[in-house]
Amino acid sequence: MTPIIEVENLTKIYHSGDLELKVLDNVSLKIEKGEFVAVMGPSGSGKSTLMHILGALDLPTSGSYLLDGVDVGKLTDDELAEIRNKKIGFVFQAFNLLARTSALENVCLPMDYAGIEDNIQNRRAREMLELVGLADRIEHTPNKLSGGQQQRVAIARALVLKPAIILADEPTGNIASAQAGEVMDIFQKLNRQGHTIVMITHEEDIAEHAKRIIHLFDGKIVEDGNGHRQRLINF
Repeated sequence: MTPIIEVENLTKIYHSGDLELKVLDNVSLKIEKGEFVAVMGPSGSGKSTLMHILGALDLPTSGSYLLDGVDVGKLTDDELAEIRNKKIGFVFQAFNLLARTSALENVCLPMDYAGIEDNIQNRRAREMLELVGLADRIEHTPNKLSGGQQQRVAIARALVLKPAIILADEPTGNIASAQAGEVMDIFQKLNRQGHTIVMITHEEDIAEHAKRIIHLFDGKIVEDGNGHRQRLINF
């Protein structure tokens, strides 16, 4: 079976004048369909850059990235936009909800951009909000929802186009610990239903909800495993 994500010898270098900063250094990994993977590492380890590349928001300096068998590095800007819209569901730390718009309308937005009919939008958005436990909050605007509830709206929005993968960047960073547990319960539920999830977090207790934890340090993968982790290099 083809991995949903296959990264080979990925390197990312940023230049500023004569300075060269290697943020990712020859990273290779495979993620199978249905995995729940947490990516951890200190500030500057390269985890956000890796997430941006996996989300087709940035391209590597060298190396390859195949998403569901498609070589992302060979896509045009329009094709990259399409793959971001249809193949990837994003969940961000900051929620990114429209303030004066109801939960239902926020969840409908990706479908609106994709040109899906209104009646289908409404039905699917309601289904997703019910899935994340917010069936009784569909008309609430973000200011009437707790941080955890806002993140659940964001998760519902990420799911509506049935993406191949869900990328979550510090999804519990802006919510209280009790609500963080509720959000992670939803991610685990989604994973049990077959969703592939890749999550960046700096919190060990949040990472433990995943089935596999990858540690980055200085742009390299230093640990990759589930439960009993394998130390790949010494640092």
